[in-house]
Amino acid sequence: MDQQTLAMTQEMDFSLLALFLRASLTVKLVMMLLTMASFWSWSIIIRKYITFRAARSEADAFDRAFWSGEPLDELFDQIGPAPDGASQRIFAAGMLEWRRSHRQDGELIAGAQARIDRSMDVAIAKEQENLNSGLSFLATVGSTAPFVGLFGTVWGIKVAFEEIAISQNTSLAVVAPGISEALVATALGLLAAIPAVIFYNKLSGDADKIGAGYEAFADEFATILSRQLDA
Repeated sequence: MDQQTLAMTQEMDFSLLALFLRASLTVKLVMMLLTMASFWSWSIIIRKYITFRAARSEADAFDRAFWSGEPLDELFDQIGPAPDGASQRIFAAGMLEWRRSHRQDGELIAGAQARIDRSMDVAIAKEQENLNSGLSFLATVGSTAPFVGLFGTVWGIKVAFEEIAISQNTSLAVVAPGISEALVATALGLLAAIPAVIFYNKLSGDADKIGAGYEAFADEFATILSRQLDA
């Protein structure tokens, strides 16, 4: 490398901002898309972490109240037909159907157990849908971001070679900026994809565990109501 080329290379700004500003329009769009995807992924991750922690706390608190020995009708009257907590909503769905299944003379309408089970299953499905909302975006980012970044890199290298051909100069001062700009796209793709994949697996597993807890509670509650139906 001659002294002139070395001097030109040292004078170039290789900061991320400078690389972005020098990139072609297509590569800039790829970089912005990946940056926005990364920020949105982190917002989902943080929101889900807070939501899951609150769901576990609510489930633990309601579980203690449910098994405290307090009559179920009194517990239902306390929380009302439209409570805030997920476990409470599942319980309320079962209790509402339990009360609706009684005639005015106090006798039960046939098929009460099946209707109660279906009501709680519907409530559980809604809660699981809420738990899983947003996770599909993390899965999409995790699977596509590396390829989007690779597209930006390929395009950037293509533009760099075109500039080399136009200038008819293959010195490092000409080649380095274009290659550096192109590689940033791949780096951003990995930066967006890796956390998305890791936290998708973690949060998906947490959602399944919480959902399994709701189903276990519904089964226990259905068993208690079944004993009363058979009594």
